[in-house]
Amino acid sequence: MSATGKTDVQGMTDGFGRRIDYLRISVTDRCDLRCRYCMAERMTFLPRSAILTLEEIAIIADRFIARGVTKIRLSGGEPLLRRDFADLVRRIGRHIGKGLDELTLTTNGTHLAEHAEMLAQAGVKRVNVSLDTLDPAVFSFITRVGDVRPVLQGIAAARTAGIAVKINMVALKGLNDDAFLPMLRWCDDHGHDLTLIETMPLGDVGEDRSDRFLPLSHVLQQIRETHAVTPLADRTSGPARYFAVEGFRVRLGLITPLSETFCAGCNRMRLTCQGRIYMCLGHDDHIDLKSAFREGGVAAVDALLDRALATKPLAHDFRIGGDALAATKRHMSVTGG
Repeated sequence: MSATGKTDVQGMTDGFGRRIDYLRISVTDRCDLRCRYCMAERMTFLPRSAILTLEEIAIIADRFIARGVTKIRLSGGEPLLRRDFADLVRRIGRHIGKGLDELTLTTNGTHLAEHAEMLAQAGVKRVNVSLDTLDPAVFSFITRVGDVRPVLQGIAAARTAGIAVKINMVALKGLNDDAFLPMLRWCDDHGHDLTLIETMPLGDVGEDRSDRFLPLSHVLQQIRETHAVTPLADRTSGPARYFAVEGFRVRLGLITPLSETFCAGCNRMRLTCQGRIYMCLGHDDHIDLKSAFREGGVAAVDALLDRALATKPLAHDFRIGGDALAATKRHMSVTGG
């Protein structure tokens, strides 16, 4: 075992020479919101028998860390809905500083207030909160069922607990395309970086997503009409490109899966609550880790990780318009953000 606590094994490099050091784990496909770009209004969720136990998730996460993963993000669905989620956070959090550099969370924020202190104590130092608007009526429309107030309370609670918060805002033409600068001002007032995201064609949501697609190049052009925008060399573990906006202290991030791909530098794999490894968010190809793990234990995990690395594609296959209502059949809530 190395000085960092990692087992000396073959590591995590894919067939294109990319080092895979980032794992996103979806702990549940369930969510208490029904965002129009993410889910259908009526969803059929997985039965409990079909998903990994939290103990299984923790053991598999251990193996990824031993193989060289240094960053783990927990997501959903809405991860804070899963019972005993705190136990998983504490279990994985024990690796921080011992092979794992960072444990983070993506959440819709509706239950963040009641869990913020636990997350901080477990070693979570930053979270991403999905928040597409501050307007209560627009928030209710986008989420179909949501109330923005508990989300804002959750964000405040996280900051009080010492957790840095980044706001993720999906750009939606005709819904929030007049709200980017107001959101940036709000984030600046509260000390949150803001990342804008192009809508992604994942799963049938019952609406034509092409009507809402807004290339982020248009958003940058809109912001540049009143503020100078300067690219930054800053990078986090995710795919965002960061910019400094004149007059603002916080950073603006852009995630552009459709208009400007970021696949060449991809360092990620995804583990779903079903125990499937998805090598790419934009492909349905996957490897069933759950069955193999239950039959063969940790040794089976290593063998399948090798196969996943060998079959990870060079690029995703996202498209908007035409016959591409859904580049993948699964919803974003199944794979995790």
